[in-house]
Amino acid sequence: MKDSVLEALEFINVSSLSYSEWLQVGMALKAEGYDCSVWENWSKGDERYHKGECERKWRGFNGSANPVTGATIVQMAKSRGYTPSSRYEGDGCLGWDDEIEYDGELISLTKAIYKEGYEQLIEYLETLYKSDDIVGYCTTDSFYSSEKEKWMPKNGVYHRTAGELINALKKYKDDIGAAVGDYKKEAGAWIRINPLDGKYVNRENVMAFRYVLVESDEIPQEEQIEFYAQWKLPIAALVNSGSKSIHAIVHIDAETDEIYTKRVQFLFDFLKKHNFPIDESNKNPNKYSRMPGVYRGDKMQSLITTNMGCKNYDEWFNYIDTLENAFEEDNMLELFDNPPELAPELIEGLIRLGHKLLLQGPSKSGKSFMLIELSICLAEGLDFIGFKCRKSKVVYINLEIDRASVIHRFKAIYEALGIKKPTNNVTILNLRGKAKPLDQLVPFLVKQFKDRGFEAVILDPIYKTLNGDENSASDMAQFTNQFDIICDKLHATAIYAHHHAKGTSGQKSAQDRSSGSGVFARDPDGIIDFSELEFTDEFKEAHPELEYTDTGWAVECITREFKKPRNRNVWFKYPLHIVDGGTLDELLVKGDARLTMKKTNEQKWKEKEKDFHRAYDANDLFGDGVLVNDLVTYLGYDKKTVVAHALRFHYELVDNETKVVRREEVDLEEN
Repeated sequence: MKDSVLEALEFINVSSLSYSEWLQVGMALKAEGYDCSVWENWSKGDERYHKGECERKWRGFNGSANPVTGATIVQMAKSRGYTPSSRYEGDGCLGWDDEIEYDGELISLTKAIYKEGYEQLIEYLETLYKSDDIVGYCTTDSFYSSEKEKWMPKNGVYHRTAGELINALKKYKDDIGAAVGDYKKEAGAWIRINPLDGKYVNRENVMAFRYVLVESDEIPQEEQIEFYAQWKLPIAALVNSGSKSIHAIVHIDAETDEIYTKRVQFLFDFLKKHNFPIDESNKNPNKYSRMPGVYRGDKMQSLITTNMGCKNYDEWFNYIDTLENAFEEDNMLELFDNPPELAPELIEGLIRLGHKLLLQGPSKSGKSFMLIELSICLAEGLDFIGFKCRKSKVVYINLEIDRASVIHRFKAIYEALGIKKPTNNVTILNLRGKAKPLDQLVPFLVKQFKDRGFEAVILDPIYKTLNGDENSASDMAQFTNQFDIICDKLHATAIYAHHHAKGTSGQKSAQDRSSGSGVFARDPDGIIDFSELEFTDEFKEAHPELEYTDTGWAVECITREFKKPRNRNVWFKYPLHIVDGGTLDELLVKGDARLTMKKTNEQKWKEKEKDFHRAYDANDLFGDGVLVNDLVTYLGYDKKTVVAHALRFHYELVDNETKVVRREEVDLEEN
């Protein structure tokens, strides 16, 4: 293997590789026991080469635990037209008895030959099926298609369980026909890859969406197996079809048909991305594969191996995700004098392009109006509550309001801003009634809007896309990770709204006001918090011009990228948010402890005022006032307190401050 690895490496142009492929080459070389200098010298052929980078990466590779081996390099070279000079003879295909090396182990195309046919079929059934699963297969019921020029299966048998078949195979052993039905040797036999309900063989009769069939007729068998091994496909069973292809029964492990379709498409896209030509017709879960243990002409449809690669689909998906998104290290010494450019500021002093912004406020507080106004300010390059916005293309994803209503809201805000004709920078995606969990929605959004120049993606509201427990940190971490995908794949800022927890926001700091897990506050790069101000009776009396729909809001911003912006107050005067010039400064946020204390004190003074009036009336026998000393005796206060209360409650002091008189009585005497 080592000689063929170096030969293959010379065939690969390092400049043609992606970053993750370059890392795979390094991992493979270390796994094969080479020195880092081999990778270093080969890497120098690329203008992206930085001295010392190979050595730093090399130290992070885990030797024999690496997920790739020398076969990875050979496969890369072959995909670029390389033909090994010594390993294979003739046309490069393996002979029937040749062995294939992958990941440190040997897989032989003749492995199954050393097992009897019925033993292969038993192992296959025990691997793919539970004993009470109903198995669909075709032996006697096949025909020759002159149109396709090959033997084809019909509906076949679909009422026997795997346990029944296994018992029959053990009973009849060499006579497979007696166990499953005689088959035409020139045709071979077929078996379905997923269990059925025993009623029929269509897609709707599939009882469990466990596997998909992967096969290719276009590349040699040994290359198929090397590819499967290199990428650790979660293969339950690998079957030689008795012809050109290897049938890989690959784990999908889906709970529903919808998830099955999604996972199969991801797998097939992955295979095509890595230049593995596949039969696209194999996506159906009720698909036939070749039954191992029977002959097809003079060759056996043989079981090559079982349980190859990753154990299940999730393990494989995580492996691929890690491999293709390998962690990239930065060396500060190298970057100190030439740091990468910062992303431009989408909202000046608050958030950058490609970051995440959360707008939070109480339920039913008009957050949709805020986000629509923000969409327009970004699209037109205007100020939003005092922040300068970069003129940007925006997609506003409406998940809650009917289409006509959201368009009328946009129009009303445009008109209130004095804009008679908008730019072509706002796209509205109306998904009311079509909302999906965010992990299902994001792939669609990426496909729909990728490479279209959008710089802001606004989702309103996110509760429509929540999956998992809002109070679970792990569930919400997975949920908020979807915003990172939006930022990364669309090169856009993700902006979304979330509601405050129940209760009074004035009793909490801004970062603790969001409902659910604290992940909501920790995850975004910026937060705009809107908290409603309490309009007191005195404030309303002082401002008779207020409309009943007018509300005031305290705005606090939190950002990890910039110096904390100053707090500000804004009015919501339908349909706009307008920065306040100081009128609202005297007000407090609803629920603020100081507001509660103020109300309590006011109530206490009202009670004291009533007591003072009662004391005065009780002692004002002749309607000409009450002596201070009489009020001291009646109320039980000291003289200083009685005098202070008298002045506070609109009384006058006369006769050298020895007597208390109602102010209106003094006014009458003067008149």
